Amino acid sequence: MAQVVLENIYKSFPLRQGEQEKEANSVAESVSPVADSPSSNSVLRRINLTVEDGEFMVLVGPSGCGKSTLLRSIAGLEVLTAGNIWVGDRLVNDLPPKDRDIAMVFQNYALYPHLTVYDNLAFGLRRSEREKEEGRRKKEEGRRKKEEERGKKVEGIKGKIQGEEGSIQKIEKIRNNVEEVINYLASNSFKNSLIYPLFEDFLGGATRKLPPGLRYLSEREKAVGKRVREVAELLQIESLLNRLPKQLSGGQKQRVALGRAMARNPEVFLMDEPLSNLDAKLRAETRSQIVQLQRQLGTTTIYVTHDQTEAMTMGDRIAIMKVGQLQQVAQPLELYNKPANLFVAEFIGSPPMNFLSVQFTAPLLIYHPQFRFTLPDIWAKSLQQYDGRGLILGIRPEHLSIHPPATKNLSVQVEIVEALGHETYLRVCLTDAPAVRMQVRVPPERSIRVGEELWLAIAHDKIHLFDPDTELAIFPR
Repeated sequence: MAQVVLENIYKSFPLRQGEQEKEANSVAESVSPVADSPSSNSVLRRINLTVEDGEFMVLVGPSGCGKSTLLRSIAGLEVLTAGNIWVGDRLVNDLPPKDRDIAMVFQNYALYPHLTVYDNLAFGLRRSEREKEEGRRKKEEGRRKKEEERGKKVEGIKGKIQGEEGSIQKIEKIRNNVEEVINYLASNSFKNSLIYPLFEDFLGGATRKLPPGLRYLSEREKAVGKRVREVAELLQIESLLNRLPKQLSGGQKQRVALGRAMARNPEVFLMDEPLSNLDAKLRAETRSQIVQLQRQLGTTTIYVTHDQTEAMTMGDRIAIMKVGQLQQVAQPLELYNKPANLFVAEFIGSPPMNFLSVQFTAPLLIYHPQFRFTLPDIWAKSLQQYDGRGLILGIRPEHLSIHPPATKNLSVQVEIVEALGHETYLRVCLTDAPAVRMQVRVPPERSIRVGEELWLAIAHDKIHLFDPDTELAIFPR
C-alpha cells in the first residue's frame, strides 16, 4: 500500500495537420513553458493531487476531460510532458509499467482469450520476480541436502529417458529423472541466473496438460496456485477456474479482471471505467463488491468514471476534472452541498441543479422578473460587492416544492412527468419565459398532469449563488 502524489502534471499531444488546439489550451492560462507549444494540444494541465495510503479516489468528468490519460500516465502507459509522479517514496517517472508495482483494470477487461480463468489470474504472478525469487529460495534449501546423491545419478539419466516410453509408470519415471537433472543443475554454481529457471519453466509447460498427478509443479508454481485460489475464493469464482473467457458472462469477466489485478497484491489499483459494459442491475451489484473488496484489502485505489452516481457512492474523495484540469477535490457530500464552481454544481447531482439569472440589491434582496425574496442574514457580508449586479442562482430539484401563489414563488407549467414510483420528476418551464426550463422532484402521492400550472417555492436556506463572470461559487459567511 502506498500514497500516490501527482506534482504539476502536464501532458500534451502533437497537433495533426489542420487540427485546432483543444479548448484546454485557450481556457486555462499556462504556467509551464515546457508543456505548451503552438504545435501541441494540452490534455492535462497543472494536475496536483495526493491520494492517501489506502484511499479510494474517484476521477470523474465528462468524456474527453483527460481522466483516462491521467490514469494511464500513472500506470506508465503514457509519457508525461512535465511533472512528477510519486508512488510511496519512489519517483516513478522513468520506471516502466512492470516496475511500478501498480495493477490496472481496463474498461474492456483485457483477458487472454486462449487462457483459462486460472491462467489469466496466474499470468502476472508467473512473471513476478518476487514470486520467482521466493520459489527459488525455498527450492534451494532442499537442494543443498541432496547434492551428493543427485550427482551420482546424472550420468545414467539420459539413457533411461531415451529408452522409456508409453505407460503412465514410465512417464512418472521420466518426470522424476528430469527433476533429478534439474535439481542437480540447480545445485551447481551456474544455476541461479539462467539454467534452473529455464528448465523449471520448460518442464512445467510441457507437463501442464497431463493429469494432475503427473504435472511438474515448482515451489514457485505452488505459491502461484495458492494465491490464485485465495483470490478466486474472495471473488467467488472458484467454479470458473477451468473456463475460457468466451464461456463467461460480463459480470464474471469483470470479476476475473479484478482478480488478476488483486492476485499481484500491488501497492496501487487503477481502474478505468470497469463497469461501463455491464447492465444497470449488475453494475450496481459489482459497484458494491468493488467497494467492499477495496476496504477489505486496504489497497490505494484510483477509479475513473464518467458516471457521477458511481463517483458519489464509491469514493472516499472525488476529483472532478474538466478540459484537463482539476475543478474540485472533496468528499462526496461536500461536493454536493458546497460545489466550488458552476461546472461542479451542474455535474454533481441527478437530476442536475437548476440555474436562474437574478439581480441582487443590497442588503439581501434577490430579484427575478417572476419572483423576488430576501436572503438569510448570513449572506450579507459575502454579497456586499455585488450590489446592483447580476448573479446566478442555483437550486436543486429536491429544494423546490409546490406552494400556493405568492410573490416569492415561481409560476411554471408542466411539460413532462416522470413517475418512478418512490418519487416523481417534473420538467417545467417558467410561465412568462418558456425557454427557461427546470427540473423538480416531488412526492409520488401528488398527482400531476402535463400542461398543469403550478407555483414553486424555493428553499431559501438551500440556494447556491455564483459569480456570472468567474463562475466561482459565493459562500455565506
